[in-house]
Amino acid sequence: MQNVLIVGGGKGGKAILKILSESARFRVAGIVDLNPQAEGIRLAKNMGVQTGNNWHVFSGPHVDIIIEVTGDEQVFHEIVAACPGRIVIPGSVAYLIAKLLEEKEALIRKLESETKKHALILQSTAEGMTVIDKNGRIIFMNRAAEKINGILAREVLGKPISSVIPKSRLARVLETKERETNVEIELQNGIKILASHIPMFDGGEVAGAISVFRDITEAVKQAEEITNLKEIKMMLQAIIHSSDDAISVVDEKGRGILINPAYTRITGLSEEEVIGKPATADISEGESMHFKVLQTKKPVRGVKMRVGPLKKEVIVNVAPVIVNGMLKGSVGVIHDVSEIETLTTELRRARRQMMQAAAAKYTFEDIIHASDEMSIAVEQAKLAAQTPVTILLRGESGTGKELFAHAIHQASSRKNHKFVRVNCAAIAESLLESELFGYEEGAFSGAKKGGKKGLFEEADHGSLFLDEIGELSAHMQAKLLRVLQEKEIVKVGGTKPVPVDVRIICATHANLEKAVAEGKFREDLYYRLDRMPIRIPPLRSRKQEIPLLARRLIQKINQDYGRNVEGITSRALSILHRYDWLGNVRELENVLGRAIIFMGFHEKSIDAVHLDGLGLSPGKREEKQGAADIPEKGSLDEMLSAFEKQLIQKALEENAGNKTNTAKQLGISLRSLYYKLEKYRLAKISMQ
Repeated sequence: MQNVLIVGGGKGGKAILKILSESARFRVAGIVDLNPQAEGIRLAKNMGVQTGNNWHVFSGPHVDIIIEVTGDEQVFHEIVAACPGRIVIPGSVAYLIAKLLEEKEALIRKLESETKKHALILQSTAEGMTVIDKNGRIIFMNRAAEKINGILAREVLGKPISSVIPKSRLARVLETKERETNVEIELQNGIKILASHIPMFDGGEVAGAISVFRDITEAVKQAEEITNLKEIKMMLQAIIHSSDDAISVVDEKGRGILINPAYTRITGLSEEEVIGKPATADISEGESMHFKVLQTKKPVRGVKMRVGPLKKEVIVNVAPVIVNGMLKGSVGVIHDVSEIETLTTELRRARRQMMQAAAAKYTFEDIIHASDEMSIAVEQAKLAAQTPVTILLRGESGTGKELFAHAIHQASSRKNHKFVRVNCAAIAESLLESELFGYEEGAFSGAKKGGKKGLFEEADHGSLFLDEIGELSAHMQAKLLRVLQEKEIVKVGGTKPVPVDVRIICATHANLEKAVAEGKFREDLYYRLDRMPIRIPPLRSRKQEIPLLARRLIQKINQDYGRNVEGITSRALSILHRYDWLGNVRELENVLGRAIIFMGFHEKSIDAVHLDGLGLSPGKREEKQGAADIPEKGSLDEMLSAFEKQLIQKALEENAGNKTNTAKQLGISLRSLYYKLEKYRLAKISMQ
């Protein structure tokens, strides 16, 4: 861009200023005139161009061209003499040059406008257009072509058409020099097109070729649909006629055009009484929903009315049939209310059965009892199931106390009602009371509007299994005692007793007798719970059941892990027999599960090699027990407590004091762990 100085701000200077200001090739560096009110000076000020009254000030080296428009020859010669090597143009010549440039730029703008218009036309057309040069390289592709081919023009311009669209026949036209019309092609993306290929000539020589095409995928599909229309119509009629719901169809004037056999069955009206008749023909009581839908063009749902000579009560859903924006009629579906009520009753019954099945999953058939001790426990449980007595299941963690609770419920007269399980140690003390007994509206901040039922009410007429009963606080023990004595509860925040009919099954691995002696468990509650105690023996005292348990657990693990392990070898069973199983059946399941995880998918039986590294080597438990600082003398409870303390302390050390991981390793709840830390004064050690 060249800088121009205009000397003279009269009409001529103003005219040249206007022309140059519209040019992209020149920049007006300034305009000077002795008259500060000259037309050109005023215009320049409005345009932000520098002005002055002395051309010498503006004639520095940054000015490339000086146009003298004062008409004063003396001024012209002074400028020429003062600015050697600079282009100095008289105003008349500059004006002619400027006009020529203006005309040139006008022509360029017109050409650009026409080019843009033509490009806009080509880009706006619905047909795809692709142009190649004489070498078969793409030089143009419009938006429609981009969309149909699924490519962007900027990414393929300059590339051979054969590499971009392999199935294109456009390059072939360069060779044949002949037009191809309405050629059907299926592109790589599955779209079908109808294309015409036209060669382009320049002076008798082929300069390139253009392809014009359109997507006919939908048209082909529509043609196929029209071809199959009769078959589809027959299928639709068959579907409508096979439906158990009554269906009626009317045209846009409300005349019946189709009904199915279910319609006749429910309404008692035949085709002769409905087809061609107004939509009101079948109504005994109420207005025609067909006519309402035809008037509003909006569907209606769930409207009750009576239809037919029998005045059958039905629920009607009607929707308009609109084709290409035009209302063509309406279709109605009629449901027999009596059938709906029957189905609803069956659904409720099925849902109740599903809930029951989901709540209590096990029966006595699921309990393996090959030993005398376990057989006695099962027989006691079967006997207890036939009575309403409160049951206390006692045994170490992992012996299957919950399995017994499920089986007792399933064998009782309450099996068709809910079985609700609560782990008293797993729920925070602040929440346990409201969970068990429910709460009234406004009982505490965040209480639900209308209050909430507790688990005692949820289990009404069913069974409530309270696991880890020994972890209950004194306050909760008192509330549980009231339920057992009075058969009623009082919600949190309430005063009104609510009667409940619930069979309570409790379970604990704790020494309740010791807890009573230490004042940690209510004696009166203990005697209430201990009316039907069932002791479940530990696995180490019934090792003869290990083969049966292993087979049952392998089946369960196969389902859980998607495996197909068929059994366990005698060598592996021998290792399992020599182990002490302080974690009982739960630990056995853990060991078998880990063994199966590390087995190859081609291996069918658990062998001794699969148990390596799982801590089951002979004497493993004995070594651990020997390492514990257990007193040589004392009661069984004292020795067990000392051993338990050692186990907890070791687990804390192995987990770097992390209580959550320690509880998981020991197979107890976090709440139980906190209790035992306080009991054995290990809390400070765990913090360290």
